[in-house]
Parts: sequence; C-alpha cells; structure tokens
Amino acid sequence: MSIRPTLAAVAARAGVSPSTASLAFADSPRVAPATRERVLAAAALLGYAGPDPLAASLRRGRSGVVGAFVGERLLYAFRDPVAVQLLDGITEVLGAHGVGLLLLAGDTGRPSAQQIARIPLDAAIFATCGLEDDPALSQLRARGVPVVGIEGPVADGVVLIDIDDRRGTRDLAHHLHDMGHRRIEMIAMPLRLDGTRGPVGKARRARNHYRDTRHRMEGAEDVFGPVPVYETASNAVDEGEAAGRVLLDVPAHRRPTAVIAQSDVLAAGVLRAAAALGLRVPEDVSVGGFDGADLPWLGETRLTTVVQPSDEKGRAAAQAAMDLVHGRPAEPVVLPVALRIGTTTGPPPG
Repeated sequence: MSIRPTLAAVAARAGVSPSTASLAFADSPRVAPATRERVLAAAALLGYAGPDPLAASLRRGRSGVVGAFVGERLLYAFRDPVAVQLLDGITEVLGAHGVGLLLLAGDTGRPSAQQIARIPLDAAIFATCGLEDDPALSQLRARGVPVVGIEGPVADGVVLIDIDDRRGTRDLAHHLHDMGHRRIEMIAMPLRLDGTRGPVGKARRARNHYRDTRHRMEGAEDVFGPVPVYETASNAVDEGEAAGRVLLDVPAHRRPTAVIAQSDVLAAGVLRAAAALGLRVPEDVSVGGFDGADLPWLGETRLTTVVQPSDEKGRAAAQAAMDLVHGRPAEPVVLPVALRIGTTTGPPPG
C-alpha cells in the first residue's frame, strides 16, 4: 500500500523546516523565491498536492464554508429565476474569497437543531427565507456564527440586505390607479410555509413573519386601501395559475380588473390562467408582478413588474458575510427598485 506524502517529507527533501515549507505553499513573502521553487519541486517529485485546505482553515478557526438558508425545498429555489440570480451573486463573491457555499433547504429539508449545532459554518446567509422566529437563527447566534439576512430576519446582530418592497409595490399600484383601476386583488407568496392556500384573513395575516410579503401588501394598501389577498402555498407558476383561476373564473362584475402578484413567477401563472379562461391581458384584466425576472417562456409578452437587483443582493450579502468573518464591520444595505411598464397592464375594461 502506498504511503501518502506529507509536508514533513517535502520539507526534508527540500532541506527546509516544515514551517518554511508551509509558508512556501501559502506564497508567503517571507520565503525567498528560490526556496519556494525548491519546495514546490520537491512536492512535485513526491506527488504531494499541498496542505489540506480544510485542516488549514480549521487551524485558523474557520471551515471555509458559508451556509445559505433557503425558505422552501431546493426544487422550488432552482425553479425560481430570482433565487437562482441571488445564489449566483452569492457564489460569485464567495468563490473570489476561496469560500464554499452550503445550501440548507427549508420545509422538510431543513437540518435538525442537532445538525445545525454541528455544521461547521464561518457565516450564515438567510437567502430566500427570513422568518423572524426561525429557530435556526437562535441556534446560529448561540454558536456565535455571523448572520446576514436578505430582506430578513430583523434581529440584533443580523446584517440586513434589503430592498424597498413597499415603495416598489406602491409605484405599481399608483400605475394601476392612474389608469382607472379600483377593483384590485393581490396574489401573495406564502405567509408561512405550512401549505396554506386561500384568502388571507386578519388572523392569518397576523401570523405573517415574512417582511417582503408584508411590505408588498402594505404598498398596495397605501394606494387602494384594504386589498383582498389570496395566499399561495409556494412561489411557483402552477400556484399562481391555481390562484389566478380562483380570482378570475367569476362573473365579470365580480372579477378584479387588475391582479398584483407578489412575484413574476406567480404573475406568469396568472397570465396562464387568464389565457385558459379566454380572458385577454390587458383588455379584460391587467397583471403586474415583482422581481424583473427573466421569463423567456412569455415570448413577446412583457410583464409589467417592479425590477429588483437580485444578483446584486446576493453579492452584497456575501460581501457582508465575508466582512464579518474577517472581523470587519458590515453595514446594512438598501438597494433600489424600479417600476418597468410592459404589455400586461392597461385601462380597466368598459
């Protein structure tokens, strides 16, 4: 059985101390170029690939891993173009720092409290969740793991990377109001991940701990006053379609003239429901979304939506996490959003 080469063997072959050999692999300026070349040549001769990066990081008190908590099953996260953009922004920054990303799913895929207590993490990012009563948050904080929240949770010691959800939805609502719409309904992302679908009453709304869903409801209410809200069980196209059928498959005098969906994915489902019911968009019903997601399957249809910088949110969150890991202060960030008017909104019918 072959014996795995060691750093000590490389040092002996190069005629240097193990500490000097270690510094040579780290490209330290304390090692002369000729000495470093001798160490690397000895390593190549012995077939030594270099120090174990995990062991080195653990000696520094770090694992080289940042955990990203996503609210739903990974299946939904990877179907959501906004979540994909967000995670891409995170990995872009972490990769530049030589740090890996560990995805920690929500719902039934969430690690147990015992597992969270053992997972070696340098920092944690709440990427597509942000429940303010999430038990994982208290567990991480008890361990002293730095935490960054994307739109939540809001808690002491959590660095918040945010957007102005309320203003963005308010701008969309003003756009609809200015065209004459008064009969508005909203399709919401889950208020809690418990599989609930249907109209949102006061009791259910009081249990909503997701800041983005709450602020998007408030943005519409700033313009229209109380707005009926229909909750979906997950942020998915088929959920938007099912909700759209409930709201639109009614007599014309009861049908909303405009539907505000809390995400572009849900809005795409509403468009599908309208088409199945023989309704024209925007002649019979206007539809607006939120995210500015890339939805190529809509073809020439351009969704009216509130555009948010999803990849920039990810980069900002990852940079904040790395600042905290290295003992530097990280400030909260609020990124801008902008209304983009497309072909799915127009004057109300009649």
